[in-house]
Amino acid sequence: MKQIFQLLPVVAVLVSATLFAQPQYNTNKFKQLKEELATPNVYRNAAGAPGPEYYQQQADYVIKVVLDDAKQTITGTETVTYTNNSPDPLTYLWLQLDQNRRKPGSDGQLTSTSTIEDLSSPYAIKRAFNIRDFEGGFNLTKVTETSGAAVKYTVVGTMMRIDLPKPLLKGGKYSFNIDWWYNINDRMEIGGRSGYEYFKEEDNYLYTIAQFFPRMCVYNDVEGWQNKQFLGGGEFTLPFGNYDVQITVPSDHIVAATGELQNGSKILTAEQRARWEKAKVSDEPVFIVTEEEAKKAEKSKATDSKTWHFKATNVRDFAFASSRKFIWDAQRVVQETKTVMAMSYYPKEGNPLWERYSTKVVAQTLKTYSKHTFDYPYPVAISVHANYIGMEYPMICFNGGRPNPDGTYSERTKYGMHSVIIHEVGHNYFPMIINSDERQWTWMDEGLNTFLQYLTEQEWQRDYPSRRGPAHMIVDYMKGDKSNISPIMTNSESLLQFGNNAYGKPATALNILRETILGRELFDYAFKTYAQRWMFKHPTPADFFRTMEDASGVDLDWFWRGWFYTTDHVDISLEGVKWFQIDTHDPNKEKEFQKYVDQNENKNISEIRNKELISETTNERDPSLNDEYNTKDPYHVTEQDHEAYQDFLASISDEDKALLDKGYHFYQLDFENIGGLVMPIILRFTFEDKTENIIQIPAEIWRFNDKQVSKVFIFEKKVDLIELDPFLETADCDIENNYWPAKTIPSKFDIFEKKNEGYRRY
Repeated sequence: MKQIFQLLPVVAVLVSATLFAQPQYNTNKFKQLKEELATPNVYRNAAGAPGPEYYQQQADYVIKVVLDDAKQTITGTETVTYTNNSPDPLTYLWLQLDQNRRKPGSDGQLTSTSTIEDLSSPYAIKRAFNIRDFEGGFNLTKVTETSGAAVKYTVVGTMMRIDLPKPLLKGGKYSFNIDWWYNINDRMEIGGRSGYEYFKEEDNYLYTIAQFFPRMCVYNDVEGWQNKQFLGGGEFTLPFGNYDVQITVPSDHIVAATGELQNGSKILTAEQRARWEKAKVSDEPVFIVTEEEAKKAEKSKATDSKTWHFKATNVRDFAFASSRKFIWDAQRVVQETKTVMAMSYYPKEGNPLWERYSTKVVAQTLKTYSKHTFDYPYPVAISVHANYIGMEYPMICFNGGRPNPDGTYSERTKYGMHSVIIHEVGHNYFPMIINSDERQWTWMDEGLNTFLQYLTEQEWQRDYPSRRGPAHMIVDYMKGDKSNISPIMTNSESLLQFGNNAYGKPATALNILRETILGRELFDYAFKTYAQRWMFKHPTPADFFRTMEDASGVDLDWFWRGWFYTTDHVDISLEGVKWFQIDTHDPNKEKEFQKYVDQNENKNISEIRNKELISETTNERDPSLNDEYNTKDPYHVTEQDHEAYQDFLASISDEDKALLDKGYHFYQLDFENIGGLVMPIILRFTFEDKTENIIQIPAEIWRFNDKQVSKVFIFEKKVDLIELDPFLETADCDIENNYWPAKTIPSKFDIFEKKNEGYRRY
């Protein structure tokens, strides 16, 4: 409803557009992140870049392993050469023994909670027994120096300490040997990031092998030695190094692995080598091993073995896959700095999906990720089909997405396969190259990677059915029960709702930062700066936060605080709208306006009933009681009205007269921050002539009062509709209070439970 105010108070209304309150600095949402972030130093500077004395350790490996296809065991020996580049003398070294997570009575098993409802099916009970009875974990048979002398060591759960004979000084190297073996787990029965899948019909196995050797822990300027036990949730933080790995498998197996094959001239047939050369110049997948050849190989088992030899430079880990069932295709991906081979390995059970899509999805992933970070620096990127899994390692990843036995597949299976391949191949960038500490901060690899996954999905297919990224997709999680939600900045092993916390929310935050807070140009520049600063290094959250601010030139502490350190959600309500126009004093305009007001205002109940129930008033019975005061037309403009108007015009300036002639419409909008998370206020005004005006107010409007603010907008046209967050870009959890006039949002609820489909990582 239009309201009138006098000309003189206009300036006062505009000046007091925001409701002021004294900030509470201890809880102020715009307080800088001083206490939360580590103090800049010579290792990591205030801009978020490596400092002049930044260092990182190196661990080089020479490994020989044998895969026993009859017993499902891995037996290996490794020589580790550790280089101390830190300024600190080291008296011991720490390694990770991740397979010990599967030892009976491990911390991971003991601290895994369960209820009787978790055992409500025969499958669940069988799985529980399989996990309990599996004899997992590393069996260390020898630990020596390269000279053969015994090394003193101590195993602590999933960690192993090697005591050095003398302190290892800066620049020093220490080499030692470890021999070990372990039983490979059945992924389909007890789960796992790696393991085997058994195909009963043919009595064949498909092995996806990782965390298969004792691996060096990270030692750095932030944490010292990484010493978090592996409980199953937090993934891995590892130093870079060079790998020389020989893998002995049955002679009819095909092996995919981190690195480049060194003995292809011996291990591959002449026809396979010729196909490989063709693939190196092809922009379409070329079969190295066809489906027909894989079907033939899986019908019989070789009794002899072959050794595949791989080398990888400057990687943080090594993994491989092996099976006689593998189909193998490859194509090139041309970049500015180098050409990369995109490859896929999969059993016939993966077709027709895998031969049609996998390698092409790998290629697209490299193109999109490289555009936002740096050219992919490794020689190969491999996707291996392993049912119900998604897991990543340098240059190789294991991915789900299996059609039905008859070759048909659902839309969910198709796009689930595409997404998991994009995601796991994308992990080559985060954290395999930009090597964050996954054991501490899952979001630094999963969240950043999920964000780029969304960008890749949208470049793969228009209107791709992405599950994470856009702001509105995180709403249900953020408005949920806060007792079941953790801040993003929570250690990986302590997260509630792992997927939403580590994947969905940080990916959404970055998408909002890109689309709404910074804009694409500023964001993309800052994000690429971060990626290039920290490629082949070990960044922390502070390094990411500081780099994004440093390269964009925008103070984002309020954003990091709200999205990463709290469980607040976005719910900004358009609480009220008041419409004003300036009183022109023109009797023709003002009396016409008053007539409109009187005719459209609600009548009180007594007035309504009196008109119905009082059949005749006294003055209606006796008209002699009437005079000019109760018979005149209140909306009639008299001569006195005109004279008063002329006197008014004579008293004001020409500038004031021009202001009156414009007929401005003033709208005071009152906002309430219900959810607690401060965000920009994005408004769309639709006018009576159906034109629109978009206004985006920075989040700093909340800096003096983070609960309620008001603002006045001035237009030359009347507003018909006001919408808050019209493009669903802030993750506002309640859009019912985002409209003026109020708008009802159509919705439905489902009373039938849906079958849950998805991939198992653990």
